[in-house]
Amino acid sequence: MALMTFDMKRNPGQARISLLVLLALMIIFPVFAQQFGNSWVRIMDMALLYIMLALGLNVVVGFAGLLDLGYIAFYAIGAYTAGLLASPQFAAVIESFVNTYPSVGNFLVWLCGPQIVQNGIHLSLWLIVPISGVLAAIFGALLGAPTLKLRGDYLAIVTLGFGEIIRIFMNNLNAPVNITNGPQGINLIDPIRVFGVSLAGEPGSGSMVKVFGMSLPSVNAYYYLFLVLCIFVIFFSSRLQDSRLGRAWVAIREDEIAAKAMGINTRNVKLLAFAMGASFGGVAGAMFGAFQGFVSPESFSLTESIAVLAMVVLGGIGHIPGVVLGGVILAALPEVLRHVVEPLQMAIFGKVWIDAEVLRQLLYGLAMVVIMLTRPAGLWPSPRHEDRPEADHTKVGTAGEVKA
Repeated sequence: MALMTFDMKRNPGQARISLLVLLALMIIFPVFAQQFGNSWVRIMDMALLYIMLALGLNVVVGFAGLLDLGYIAFYAIGAYTAGLLASPQFAAVIESFVNTYPSVGNFLVWLCGPQIVQNGIHLSLWLIVPISGVLAAIFGALLGAPTLKLRGDYLAIVTLGFGEIIRIFMNNLNAPVNITNGPQGINLIDPIRVFGVSLAGEPGSGSMVKVFGMSLPSVNAYYYLFLVLCIFVIFFSSRLQDSRLGRAWVAIREDEIAAKAMGINTRNVKLLAFAMGASFGGVAGAMFGAFQGFVSPESFSLTESIAVLAMVVLGGIGHIPGVVLGGVILAALPEVLRHVVEPLQMAIFGKVWIDAEVLRQLLYGLAMVVIMLTRPAGLWPSPRHEDRPEADHTKVGTAGEVKA
């Protein structure tokens, strides 16, 4: 990574050049990828959403040192918030209340009015996004409150349980009142609109979006929107890391007892880490729901939580560029392998010996094992020792020399 640095304190000139080069590559990527089909741009759309998730989890795991195996629950909260507030599903909720609890249902009918009763709620996504972020932050604080005195394995087990509880709730909240539509999920979620332009394309347009007289595929329009959001999240995370609160998180991560002795309110600071990290997940979830137009519980399994955690660990815990790199690799690599393994077997052996899905998972797991054995600090650890976890610090001898 010597050719590209993003350390604005030590090498501000080179960091700015690196940022400009990377931004230019990201802007022109869809133009080249589209030559090979829209699927590659769609893969990057999902990768950008995973980057937002990984950056949120990095606040909890990388900055504050709190292990969270249920982070995907906040993603689900954001997605289902979009599903309820931007689809016909709320009309089904009211109907279910009328049939099961008539007094409550009639009150909702009076409160919401005939339009919502028939068509559901269709709020603008730009209102849903802050609502999703706030809701996810509240649930993040609720998760953090009972875990303040837990560490290590115990914290991991509790957060894992929280993630599974949310998924099971989403899977079963279809009786006696149908709120989430159960395993069938919520569909017909409104697409994202920017200045009145639907990023899914207008009906009959063939999923083409017209912007300033030009037409581009829907996946490209979503790509540029998600890219802008990712840049904002990266900027916010970097400012957060260098803030007083960010240094307090690092102090807790390195030695909680010492941090408490220095006057840091460890309880409030931990709760803020859970809440702020969760809010990123809620925003990404709302975007995911609008992008897919459909959400269901199977999209928020434990495997997804582990994948997001792997992005943080693989890229470099606490290092924002490393986390972004880990997010791109682990979100895109499985899909790249899906398109490569069968043609490669045909080219070498003349037939497919191993099913693409099986071999894809095998190669994916093998790559992670090899990387963790050869690069235990991550593919791109922070160049500043104070931003790395304690285990990665170099030891300073008594004479002041640095020892490995």
